[in-house]
Amino acid sequence: MSGPIFLEPSGAEQDTLMLRLSDLQPPRRRPRWAVNDSTLTIRLPWLGPDEEAVSRLAAELADRIGPAVHPYEVAAILEAEGLSASTIRNRYGHPDLFSLAAALFELVPRTFAEPAPAADPWRPDTARCLLRGVLFALPGLAYLLTAPLWNAGEHAAALIMAGLVSWAWGQALGHRAHLRLATGRREGGRTLLAGAPLGALVATAAAAPLADSGPLLLAAAAQSVYLAAAGVLLVLGRERLLLAALSPLIAGAAVLPWWEPGDLVRAELPTLALMGTLVAAVRALREPLATPAVPGAVRPRVRSSLPYGLFGLAAGVLVLLEARQEPYAVIVLTVSMGPAEWLLYRYRGLSVAALRAAATPAEFLLRTAGILTLCLIGHLLPLWPVALLTGVGPAALLSLAAVLWIALLLQAFGAAWPSALVCLTAAGGAGAVTLLGLPPGPADALALWCGTAALYLSACALWLLGRPAPHA
Repeated sequence: MSGPIFLEPSGAEQDTLMLRLSDLQPPRRRPRWAVNDSTLTIRLPWLGPDEEAVSRLAAELADRIGPAVHPYEVAAILEAEGLSASTIRNRYGHPDLFSLAAALFELVPRTFAEPAPAADPWRPDTARCLLRGVLFALPGLAYLLTAPLWNAGEHAAALIMAGLVSWAWGQALGHRAHLRLATGRREGGRTLLAGAPLGALVATAAAAPLADSGPLLLAAAAQSVYLAAAGVLLVLGRERLLLAALSPLIAGAAVLPWWEPGDLVRAELPTLALMGTLVAAVRALREPLATPAVPGAVRPRVRSSLPYGLFGLAAGVLVLLEARQEPYAVIVLTVSMGPAEWLLYRYRGLSVAALRAAATPAEFLLRTAGILTLCLIGHLLPLWPVALLTGVGPAALLSLAAVLWIALLLQAFGAAWPSALVCLTAAGGAGAVTLLGLPPGPADALALWCGTAALYLSACALWLLGRPAPHA
């Protein structure tokens, strides 16, 4: 151990140190460049390398030498091809294997194959997203069927209060249920089983002081129960089952232009849809509740779902303020939530692709800004002609739609508090202008507050999502 061991032989000892695998294994087919090895011309050392022979060898092995990142890799390729020390000296004029490998490494340009494109992990289910948008709007058919049975204008306060509480509770419960479903199916099912009935009870209790009659309180309770049961089905991904449960409403509303069903049928069809939704929710819960529990599962904190509930309350107030001015805007916004969910998936998929393509943080930020702008345009552009056709003012509708989509985008990445606080501020400001009759008026105030909120949330989205870390 008096000195280092040289990896590259530089003397005559290389012939005795090299382990020839060809002596231990059966002879294999000789490559084209060694066919005439027995008649090789002996090159004198002072003549130097045979550039023409080396070039031919480089051309034959270019596809294997190109991806090499070091001459040692080329040396391994040449050893695998069975080149002997005598062949390297006599045919190519190089003193050893490493000298020839270095020459080939310099001669062949570097070529690195692109990796195979990875599958998009966020590819959206288009049919499911569209179906969810329709399911959000279908319960409105119940109000269409029952409208002649009661004066909705005089008794809407109780239903509105129950709806706002149900929205807030449903957002918080949905978030908590998804957290528990990530732990185990049984844990998620138990969360829904305990939270959905409690939410219906809380919403009914909130509407009770505003209900001046028993039938009105019963209607608020029915609405709350339906929203709780439908939330269970949507969280568990049973959209088709919910569509089947709502089929009586669809059938009743479809015949209204040609046939008057009468008061009894008008009351029975929503009741039948409610019972069907309840049965479907109970049936959907049976499967996760039957799965084994995850040992040692940790319950998430209740306060982690609080911002999602506050956002649901703020979104309900903003939609209500818009509905006071433009009733058709609620239908447009509700149906657009399906395509909005599709765009959320597309944003995440495009962001992952941008992360793979960007070379610097600045380039990724620029790509993120473009993706955010593209998705916002894709969400708002179809609403413009729909607003004009239905007579809805486009300014407030488009700004409200932008606020809701960006807030949902931030929630998808776990940034729930910024979206909740900004939406609560916008709802409080626009609501104060509407209730107190302050200038510039309800419609303009809603457009102004929602437009400001959309700009602020866009800046938050760029600041948060313009970095690679949230997408990794």
